[in-house]
Amino acid sequence: MRFDLVDLGLFIAVADSGSITQGALRANLALASASARIKGLEDAIGIPLLKRRRRGVELTAAGESLLGHARIILHNIDEMRGDLAAYASGARASVHLLANTSGLSEYLPKALAAFLREHPDINIDVEERESVDIAAAIASGAADLGFAAEHALPDHFERFSFGEDRLVLVVPRRGNFAGRRQIDFTDVTDRDFVGLTTSTALQGHIAKHAARLGVRLRVRARLRDFDAICQMVASSVGIAVVPEAAAKRCAQSMPISIIRIRDSWANRKLVICARSFKTLPRPAKLLVEHLRKAAQ
Repeated sequence: MRFDLVDLGLFIAVADSGSITQGALRANLALASASARIKGLEDAIGIPLLKRRRRGVELTAAGESLLGHARIILHNIDEMRGDLAAYASGARASVHLLANTSGLSEYLPKALAAFLREHPDINIDVEERESVDIAAAIASGAADLGFAAEHALPDHFERFSFGEDRLVLVVPRRGNFAGRRQIDFTDVTDRDFVGLTTSTALQGHIAKHAARLGVRLRVRARLRDFDAICQMVASSVGIAVVPEAAAKRCAQSMPISIIRIRDSWANRKLVICARSFKTLPRPAKLLVEHLRKAAQ
């Protein structure tokens, strides 16, 4: 039984998208070629891997098993490429790092900039994900390294602390809540909000906890960074939930007040995590060592 790496990559793309058509697009293959490759995989194994539905495909039990193995195989291939690229003359190694919104915007830029200056032969591809998704990607072998909230990680993950990520409520300095030091999130869910775009991990985290209270937040404006959000709050457009580090920075130049949210989900410990730091490719190990020092 022989397997082609292109076929395995295509199968992962089909499984992730739930569609042979979309999988073919992701794998840069013509639909007819993709269909033939999937059928060839099934013929080689001797059992169906996909259940064809009117609106896409679903994995069979055999397909689920193949998906897990395919992710590990391609992950190991990427590790090999990363290790070899670090030694190749003139070549650049690359590290794929998944990070939540707070890490990407407030904690990582300075540390990553220093690392890139020290290692001109290594590139870093940072992708924003919610902490739960980061844990799933690392567990499945789709990613090596993550920057996430510790509560979302399984016990067997290796990790080290990078900092605290307290989420706070930002309000206009002369607004109704300006005199408060602490507040329950349920007390403000009926107010107008300013938030991040819906595609950001942090906004999804906030919306999820609002939904658990049975409400959908009334977001009047969605922006891409915390400075812009705080400027909107200062102009009394609405209130916002942002990381405390960003709120304190903005409060130095904007007429806003910061209120602690008493809900437990607003207090998060941020960690650097991996399935095993020892088995990471060499470029990723170098980044881990750098981040460990930066966290001290």
